[in-house]
Amino acid sequence: MDQTASRAWWWHRQGLDGSLAGADPADVLLRSGWARSVGGTNPYLSLFARAGTRREQADAAAASLAIHELPSVRGCAYVLPADHYALGLQVGRGAPEAEVRVLEKLGVPRREVDDLCAAVTSTLDGGAALDPAQLKDQLGDQVRNLGEEGRKKGQSTTLPAALGLLQAAGEIRRVPVNGRLDQQRYAYVRWSPPRTGLTDDEARTELARLYFDWTAPATLGHFRWFSAFTVAQAKAAIAPLDLVDAGDGWLIPAALADEFAAYTPPKKPAYALVAGIDALLLLRRDVASLVDAADARTPVPGEKLQVGGVTDLTDHAIVDRGRLVGLWQYDVDAGEVVTWLFGGGPSDKALRETIERTGAYIRDDLGDARSFSLDSPKARAPRIAALRSGA
Repeated sequence: MDQTASRAWWWHRQGLDGSLAGADPADVLLRSGWARSVGGTNPYLSLFARAGTRREQADAAAASLAIHELPSVRGCAYVLPADHYALGLQVGRGAPEAEVRVLEKLGVPRREVDDLCAAVTSTLDGGAALDPAQLKDQLGDQVRNLGEEGRKKGQSTTLPAALGLLQAAGEIRRVPVNGRLDQQRYAYVRWSPPRTGLTDDEARTELARLYFDWTAPATLGHFRWFSAFTVAQAKAAIAPLDLVDAGDGWLIPAALADEFAAYTPPKKPAYALVAGIDALLLLRRDVASLVDAADARTPVPGEKLQVGGVTDLTDHAIVDRGRLVGLWQYDVDAGEVVTWLFGGGPSDKALRETIERTGAYIRDDLGDARSFSLDSPKARAPRIAALRSGA
């Protein structure tokens, strides 16, 4: 399979080619896939890179529930379009059971957790949005403190597990306290669980259908990583789909195969600055497939890895027609995007304009470009220094 053509095709299907310019946030996520959210700016950067969406537009879409952050595949939080709320919850609802098993090892019976869940929903039935501290105050001794042993296992009280179960079931949802998608301070409100009407087997197939529309060609292994399905579940999920082999086990819907084969990448560079967990990279979690052979042995500044050997990017990504060509971070003190290009070559006019446009968006709308909730300008300083020096 021609990797150059494949990279450009993924970039095209992801809407990074300008075809989603001006689209509503929900439409962007329907086309390109769910945006991973870990308290960082990826949801905002994803929408801006594809549609030019300003932060206030994204926040308004979230406030109106056109898009929303929900626990989904692998139990991970993604920003989803409304059309996919029910599916996202259904394919990820089993993940919080791991926390319940931890509680059981700490001597908390399942019945106690279920009773706490009932108490939480009863409390939220009053209509007010309550944060965890407020819930704990109102629930009193119904929330058990698990002491030092619990803290060692990441469960200081029984409340987080109960909240996780209720979110996964769609009984409650969390609301960012300041309306932003790039932080992790939440209140909780009652919710009517959205339902797909699908069996679990049918839901897994629907997820597979979406996945291969977002990012095919992809392998069964790529889909398994994204979904966390077992081998048997993943094979059963794709069985009803009309997928064809594009080469070496890379699968694509038959309806797209001819278009993929005929697709010709643009000749001129077309850049995008995206987060390190943008759907272009994270859906397949296969950085090497986006790296040109000439760049694969390039050492990553400040790390012991070569570009072609990276599993997850430490920095944000610069892509040109789907090809990973460099890395970037945002320097809050300087108010600028700091870049490092493979091979150390100078940037061209198109890249400089993209960097300037993205930097202005971060300054004016976001204030920072954090990778995750605990990221900070101070913690990021060594990475910025490494990118500046190229070593």
